[in-house]
Amino acid sequence: MIRKAEISELPVIKSLTGACAEAMIEREIFQWNAHYPSREKLETDIRNGELYIFLKKEKILGIIVITETMDEEYVPIEWLTKTDSNLYIHRLATHPSVWGQGYARKLMDFAEDYARNQNYKSIRLDTFSQNKRNQKFYESRGYQRLGKIYFPKQSDHPFYCYELLI
Repeated sequence: MIRKAEISELPVIKSLTGACAEAMIEREIFQWNAHYPSREKLETDIRNGELYIFLKKEKILGIIVITETMDEEYVPIEWLTKTDSNLYIHRLATHPSVWGQGYARKLMDFAEDYARNQNYKSIRLDTFSQNKRNQKFYESRGYQRLGKIYFPKQSDHPFYCYELLI
């Protein structure tokens, strides 16, 4: 089941993102760290009604943020569509204990169905240039790589921006 997160679930959500950061660092993917995603950022996502959780047997196994707000880092990208009716995906994560079991795919299916049902033109997102698995994941879903941006607090390496026409 996928539903909006509640503020009382913040400790579990932060624990999940922390486990993801540790697991990625062990694989030498320095995409997330002790500072990102921060507890404050996740709390804001929840309070804005933009953070969704994937539950199985009442256990939170994954999260995704779905928002209409475009980060300022995205402004220089030459997007496929006009910026006026787009959704943005952030902080897609599943607990490392369930990696490879299709839960990220279910979360993206949910986001894409939501975009279609609400008549958005596209979905936009970014992923770390050093995370080849994520790049393959999005490209296999039809997302087109359009350019790169930087988040200096996260990494010196770029992040690739993608867009999927709905």
